[in-house]
Amino acid sequence: MLRPRLIPPDDIFPPNPWVLEAIRYDANLAQDLTGQAETMFALSNGYLGLRGVAEEGTPVREAGTYLNGFYEHRPISYGEHAYGFPTLGQSILNCPNGTAVKLFVDDEPFVVPGAEILSFRRSLDFRSGTLSRDVRWLTPAGKRLRLRTLRLVSLAHRHLAAIEYELTAEDAVTEVVISSELRNEQPLATDTNDPRLAEGFVGRVLHPTGTRSEALRAILSYRTRSSGLALGCGMDHVVAADCSLITQPACDDDLATVVVRGILAPGQSIRIHKFLSYHYSEAASPEQIRALTAWTLDRAVESGFAAILAQQRHDVERFWARADVTVDCASPRTQQAIRWNLFQLLQASERAEGHGIAARGLTGRTYEGHYFWDTEIYVLPFLVYTKPLIARSLLKYRYDMLDKARARARELGHRGATFPWRTINGEEASAYYAAGTAQYHINADIAYALRKYVEISGDDEFLLHYGAEILIETARLWCDLGFFSERLGGRFCINGVTGPDEYTALVNNNCFTNLMARENMRYAAETVRRLEREHPDSFAVLARRTGLAATEPDAWETAAERMYLPYDERLKVHPQDDNFLDLEKWDFAGTPEEHYPLLLHYHPLNLYRSQVIKQADTVMAMFLLGDQFTPEAKRRNFEYYDPLTTHDSSLSVCIQSIVANEIGLREKAFHYFNFALAMDMSDIGGNMMHGAHIAAIGGTWLALVYGFAGLRDTQGRLTFNPCLPEAWARLSFTLKARGRTIGIDIDHRAATYRLLAGETLAIWQADERIDLSPDDAVVTRAFRIPAGKADLS
Repeated sequence: MLRPRLIPPDDIFPPNPWVLEAIRYDANLAQDLTGQAETMFALSNGYLGLRGVAEEGTPVREAGTYLNGFYEHRPISYGEHAYGFPTLGQSILNCPNGTAVKLFVDDEPFVVPGAEILSFRRSLDFRSGTLSRDVRWLTPAGKRLRLRTLRLVSLAHRHLAAIEYELTAEDAVTEVVISSELRNEQPLATDTNDPRLAEGFVGRVLHPTGTRSEALRAILSYRTRSSGLALGCGMDHVVAADCSLITQPACDDDLATVVVRGILAPGQSIRIHKFLSYHYSEAASPEQIRALTAWTLDRAVESGFAAILAQQRHDVERFWARADVTVDCASPRTQQAIRWNLFQLLQASERAEGHGIAARGLTGRTYEGHYFWDTEIYVLPFLVYTKPLIARSLLKYRYDMLDKARARARELGHRGATFPWRTINGEEASAYYAAGTAQYHINADIAYALRKYVEISGDDEFLLHYGAEILIETARLWCDLGFFSERLGGRFCINGVTGPDEYTALVNNNCFTNLMARENMRYAAETVRRLEREHPDSFAVLARRTGLAATEPDAWETAAERMYLPYDERLKVHPQDDNFLDLEKWDFAGTPEEHYPLLLHYHPLNLYRSQVIKQADTVMAMFLLGDQFTPEAKRRNFEYYDPLTTHDSSLSVCIQSIVANEIGLREKAFHYFNFALAMDMSDIGGNMMHGAHIAAIGGTWLALVYGFAGLRDTQGRLTFNPCLPEAWARLSFTLKARGRTIGIDIDHRAATYRLLAGETLAIWQADERIDLSPDDAVVTRAFRIPAGKADLS
């Protein structure tokens, strides 16, 4: 069911470990790849994102400019309404686009698709965090010109983007007009049957609240009608040329322009540095938001483009020092894809403080910019081990949503808190409850991520001040949602839920959900007792704030101890839920290839009646809670569920790869990894045009570190059991844990562990303890299990 669509041709997109670039222009391919290229070449810093549209603005699918968390309410319409259905959704907005710099040569517009191109190169440089373009062309009058641009979204200054634009007349006198724009133009409402896509809005979304224009600077300001967010966006310019120039600024509510006119002699150039600033706020007045925007532009002009670029290179270099993963193999495309994926994680998270991470980051509007469980399970581990402060910020954002989660629980008739399945502002935005609200497992996913963060970072202060309150309210939810079933001998059951597999909905005793809920309640009870013992004053405050009863931790532990987990004695597998094995298996042989993904071609009821799986569910549980399954159980479960899985979700193959590796299915693990790695660059799902799959990209890192390096971190103990693919000669990466930095280097003979920073740390390879210390900086241990062999002991 895995379907590669388009592998970039090497003669246009050569494999390069540090750059994704197109080295020549093919008009036919460019037309086919317009949307994909906008995603492939997108830039972001976690707060501000720009899709990779050319400065001329054409060809274009969507010239997206997005701010994390900047949204408008969208009414949710139902054919039949019911109690508790959300009435308002949230949808990320497309902000005014400032990347447009339009060129007219001898009064004729220049666009690449219509030009006679002499040479072309467009490069996303992973080392500098920049997007550059170098184009030479011949005009209809026979004149040769060269255009070079360089674009960045600043990591140091989250509200800033910058463009360097240089035009050179090579061999003839040329009249040129350059029009730099800041334009508000919202995309049209989407007419589609794909529920994953953003719907868009009908009518005006951003309502003007004033402009500010002086010299080569223009600032526009707006307010959303329903969400009440104030937006300021501005541009400023520094212009230099080898000839005299005339500049003409203009500004109205929805369009600001700075027009530069000049006559270039052969060899002469015009150079423009364009700075873009974006701010939004719930509370700021129009005057205040314009002032904030202006201050960012002031700093940028004073610093200059060269200094901003140097800082960008420095910040990206620091990212690679902590987060790079290197693979020595025969395929150069592998390392390029790994680094493109890692670069997307940087772009989605680095300046996301105060927000979550949307399913497509800031590369597209698909899923309306909503935050899902994806962040906690697929992205947070990468951040915990590479930049824990960002992981902390993301968990703090969940804490900031806690009051709204409590309100949602009350609305649903529950105690505790019910975190929204998909949201921007903390309110539930999922219109389809069976695959949304019913996915209660998000509560346990957040608790699971919280535990991983605390145990690996050692940040007990976060647990004390924020995490414990989350744990209390999520444990309460499970205790209220479930019940002790007399029919099942007093076991604790949780009914009417949906697990990660959205092709099986509203079931009783979903195995994944029950296992994760059990861990949630156990950790909550453990944490509460620890705080009461070690921090009695803080515990007293917490107990008062949450109304914690003395009997509650006992109740959580009892429910966890008596949790019902489905098990089939005949097949010796854990059924995905109580009735999954009673369903008829899906007719895969009779399903046309073009009918995948199934969700776009079959009614949900057809899927719910069958044994067919969208993504890892029980297999996911075997990865997250691997210590609770025997090796034999893992193999039997995997072999039962793997053939039933369509991988219609981009989140599936990375988890399948990890578990396949663990049970000794090395070729399958490598096969699944390669699909996970190429999910976007080869457009396997056929929807890269709508944005990068950030969680699947995080899953690629999981498959490298938890899969091939064999990392397990149960209760904070770092254990490695590496098994390198035969096609690779070496795998190397670094991890941060409890204030230490560890370097891991694996080949087919041994693994080398280095303590790069910090004090002594104990790790394990399989069952062998290794003490890393500054005095013994390199420790090498031969593999206990030869590469390629299964460890089922």
